[in-house]
Amino acid sequence: MADTDVTTGVLGTLRDVVGQTSAGRVFGTPIEHDGVIVVPVAKISGGGGGGGGSGPAEEGREAGGGGGGFGVTASPAGVFVIRGGHVSWRPALDINKIVLGGQLLAIVALLAARSVLTAYRRGGRGLKAR
Repeated sequence: MADTDVTTGVLGTLRDVVGQTSAGRVFGTPIEHDGVIVVPVAKISGGGGGGGGSGPAEEGREAGGGGGGFGVTASPAGVFVIRGGHVSWRPALDINKIVLGGQLLAIVALLAARSVLTAYRRGGRGLKAR
C-alpha cells in the first residue's frame, strides 16, 4: 500500500468521526410530557493522532508505514427543562466524582487525626499553648 493510500484512509476515517460529533449528538431528542419539554444534553470530547515514517526495509520490500487513531467520549451533562415558556437547567450528577471526593476527604481526615494522636502520645508537644 502506498503512503498516499494510508493517508487518504486515515483522513477519510477522521472526517467520518468528526462528522458524527455534531450538535445532534450533543442535544438529544426532546421529550415532551404534560406540557413539559426535556432536552437531554451531553458533553462530547475527542482527540486523535497519526504518523508515518520509513526505515530500513527487508531486501525486496519498500520501506514505509503509517497509522493513526481517534477516540470520542460522551458523558451526560444534564437537561434543559422547558415549562410554561421558562427554561431551567438541571445538571447531571456524576456519582463517581461524588464518591471519589468523599474518599479523598476521608483520607485527609484520617491523616490529620493520626498526626494529632501522634503529637498527643508524645506528651502533647506542639499542642500546648505557650
